[in-house]
Amino acid sequence: MLNGLTEPLQYAFMQRSLAVAIMVGIICSVVGSYLMVQRLALLGDAISHSVLPGLAIAFLLGVNIFIGAFIAGVLSTVIIGWIHTRSPIKEDAAMGLVFSAFFALGITLITTIQKDNKIDLNHFLFGNILGVTAGEVRDTAIIAALVLLVVVLLYKELLFYSFDPLGAKASGLPTGLLHAGLMVLIALTVVASMKVVGVILVLSLLIAPGATAYLLVPRLHQVMLLGAGVGVFSSVSGMYLSYYLNLPSGPAIVMVVSTLFALAFLFSPRYGVLMGPKRWPFRVSR
Repeated sequence: MLNGLTEPLQYAFMQRSLAVAIMVGIICSVVGSYLMVQRLALLGDAISHSVLPGLAIAFLLGVNIFIGAFIAGVLSTVIIGWIHTRSPIKEDAAMGLVFSAFFALGITLITTIQKDNKIDLNHFLFGNILGVTAGEVRDTAIIAALVLLVVVLLYKELLFYSFDPLGAKASGLPTGLLHAGLMVLIALTVVASMKVVGVILVLSLLIAPGATAYLLVPRLHQVMLLGAGVGVFSSVSGMYLSYYLNLPSGPAIVMVVSTLFALAFLFSPRYGVLMGPKRWPFRVSR
């Protein structure tokens, strides 16, 4: 077993993959905890699908694709908010409209680029953690450090806003800026996760670790910590499965984290459906 764990690490590409897997597993779980508490999972899906045209345009312009994807993700949230506030369209409908339009544009641009350049950009859709470069490890590390720094510095404010936005506004907190900052954190996390699970599957890595922890521990900081552990374990395990079984890395990671959620859903001591009758609803506390 020890040889099975250490053998792949003699290769530089596996070392890079492991580093990225750990960083993405942590930040997805931390940021995803806020999404889950605020019931904004669809927003994570909208942003993840909306980054495609940005990375395609950045590729055409010869710019860092992380920058293009981030700009597109933030732009999508601005448009969603604009539609929601300037029309009777509900926020969930605005999300569906925007992410489907951005995703369609991104697929069109990627298809056109691949025809003209004879290259494969499909790894952005489904992820390819075994193909990360040293530059991508560096970019992911910068994003992870920035995301975690913001969460640490603004933890109390984001906690108050997440559980009681009206109370946070009444107390004088800049809720508009906190909401915008959270959207930026989501966009950064999605961008960092593109190489790992791809934009199609990133929602699972954003939500499933936190949802698994949600069933096991009562407080938000515990959900973040345990969710980070689940995210790291799932990412690393999926990476090894991908290496040894020749599976696509993104789906392998998602299958691991989905299995862990299923086990928690069934056997959680507090909320497991096979552990006796429970009272609903349950909520994570501050």
